[in-house]
Parts: sequence; C-alpha cells; structure tokens
Amino acid sequence: MAPTSTQFATSRTMGIYDPLQQFSMWDDVFGPNLSPITSNHIMIPEVDARLANKTEYSSQGSLGPSADSPPTKNITDKSQRRLAQNREAARKSRLRKKAYVQQLESGRVKLAQLEQELERTRRQVKLQYFLKGGLLQTGNGLLSSNVINPGILSTPLGTFYLCRGSNARCDEKFWVVWVHTGIATFEMGYDLWVSEQRKKDDELRKVLLTHTSEIELRMYVDIGLNHYTDLFRMKADAAKVDVFYLLNGLWRTPVERFFQWIGGFRPSELLYILMPQIELMDTQLMKVRSLRQSCEQAEEALSQGMDKLQQTLAQSISIDIMGPASYNTQMNCAMQRLEDLELFLNQADHLRQQTLEQMSQILTPHQAAKALLALGEYLQRLRVLSSIWSARPRDPRNLIP
Repeated sequence: MAPTSTQFATSRTMGIYDPLQQFSMWDDVFGPNLSPITSNHIMIPEVDARLANKTEYSSQGSLGPSADSPPTKNITDKSQRRLAQNREAARKSRLRKKAYVQQLESGRVKLAQLEQELERTRRQVKLQYFLKGGLLQTGNGLLSSNVINPGILSTPLGTFYLCRGSNARCDEKFWVVWVHTGIATFEMGYDLWVSEQRKKDDELRKVLLTHTSEIELRMYVDIGLNHYTDLFRMKADAAKVDVFYLLNGLWRTPVERFFQWIGGFRPSELLYILMPQIELMDTQLMKVRSLRQSCEQAEEALSQGMDKLQQTLAQSISIDIMGPASYNTQMNCAMQRLEDLELFLNQADHLRQQTLEQMSQILTPHQAAKALLALGEYLQRLRVLSSIWSARPRDPRNLIP
C-alpha cells in the first residue's frame, strides 16, 4: 500500500481543491510570520489561526478606504436633482419677495393717496383763481381782505388752497371757480398716477435690458396693466361728480386734449402706434389686426351714440314759441339725458381697458412689456411737447395788456 504523502501528491497532480494549497497562497499576502505546515496534526488549528488573522486584518482595513482605491463621485444624481430643486425654490422665493416688496410700495402710495384725500374731504370747496399783476379784486371785497399769502385763502368755511390758471386772460379781476372736492381729489390722484407711471416705465426699461425670466416679465406686465386700471377707476369716481370735466380733458395737457376721444386715448390709434414698435409673428399680426378692427367698430358705435345724444338733448330744450310754457319739464328731461354722458365715458374707458388686456394676451411677456413701455413713453412725450409749447417764446405784440 502506498504511503500517505504519495496520496496527497497525487491529489495535487489531479487538480483537486486542497485547503493547504489555498493557505500557502495567503502566506505571501499576510507576511512571513506564519509558520509553514509540517504535518497533518496541526492543519485544523493552523487554519483557525489564519482565519482569525484574516478577520482582524479585514476589520482593520475596513476603517478607511485604501489609498489605491479609485475616487468616488462627489455628487450623485439624487443630489443633483435636489440641488436643482433648491435652486428653483430659491428663484421662486426671490420672485415672491420682489412681488411682496412691490405690493408694499403700491400700498404705501395708496395710503398716501387716502391720507391726502382725507385731508381734502375736510374742506367743502377748492378755489381756483386767475391772477394778473398780483391784485385781488372782488365785487364785495370779502376774499381780498382774507388773503394770507398767494395760494392760501382764509374764509369762514376754513382755509383753502388756491391754484393759478395757466390760460388766464383777465383785466385785474379775480374770478372764483368753485370746484367740487371730488375733482380736486382726482387732480391730486392723477398727479400721483403720472409720477408713479414714470417710475414704473424706468423700472420696466431696466428689466428689459437684463436677462429676466418670462414669469418675472409677466409679473411686471400685470402690474403695469393694474396701474392703468387704477386710472380708469379714478375717472369713474370723478365722472360721478362732473362728467364734463373729464370729457373736456381739463385734467390733461393741451396736446393730449388734441388727441382726445371721449375722455381719453382712442384704442385703434393706440394700436397703430404700438404695432411698429413690436416684432409680430404672422398669427399675432392677424390677431392684432382683428382687434384693431373690433376697436374701430366699437369706437364708431360710441361716437354715433354721442352724436345721437347731442341731437336728442338739443331737441329736448328746443323752444316752442306757440306752445305752453314747459321750461321745468324740458330742463328735467335734459338733465336725464345728460346723465347718459357718464355711461358713455365709462364704456369708452372699458374699451380702452379691454384693448390693453387683449394685447397683453396676444403678445408674449417680453413683447407686452415693450408695448407697455412704448405706451408710457408716448403719453409722456405728449406731456413734454405740451410743456415746450406752453413755454415757447411769444410775440409781445400778441399779448393782451
């Protein structure tokens, strides 16, 4: 019978798995401290010892990454998505903050308007006079004796602020024009509106020069449209007091009155002015042309209604020489006709408001912002032109002495 060592040699030659061969391979890894295997009696304890050494080595090696291991990714896909979400949330937060600041600013302006309106409602009238040569003359001498200084008048009704008329042509006479407090409030509110409009135009111009998102541009467009809505609301309140004041354009400059149509701008002419300032696509151009045609039809209907009202009013106060006296009846009928003027003014302002809103829906936010800026610049230039015209040099021979 062959010896045992011969059987082990045969098994190694045949390639059968031998744990001794595996442990001998670990000798090179763990170092020369391991003793070589000399007999079969110590095989199992030696295996346990080496397994314990391997476990200890593995536990020590797991305390930190190996210096030779490849670098891991610093940011995973999940982290990138989270960072993108955080950036988007921060951007929306900035937009909300900006909108909140603008609301606070708008509230501050409205609060100032209310405070000034409250101050004006304490007075019953506002006096407007035309002054020449610094002399105040009246039939009864009541007002001239109560003048504190130019622009302020003290009466038994209270202290009133006076304003000078720019178109005065008088001969050292003092006319007192009684103006309702509601009209005085409108004049004050309109001055604030014009001042605020300039600020909004400057801000919109700066926004268009920067790379602003569509959402933020739309927010600025909505703020601009709401500003015009505030003007229409103020006009509606003033029309309840004196509709002729608004229809005649006394609250506007002379050049603005030259282009006036029923107390404001003509919507179709506004579209003619704005269209060359904006690059429109074919579909947008068709919609704008359709809107302009609708505006022209509505304008024609309102103009015909005004003409019809004028004819009816003239007929209602016509004199019947041969008929019975009906003066009071005619005046009452005419007063009822005049009340329709307020309705026409409100309809004209409604058409103007709808035109602005329809244009905003047709255009992109960037185009709508440019259109609002062009409209504000156009109205401002009309006011500037009127100021230049009023300050032009005049021939002294044409002045009334």
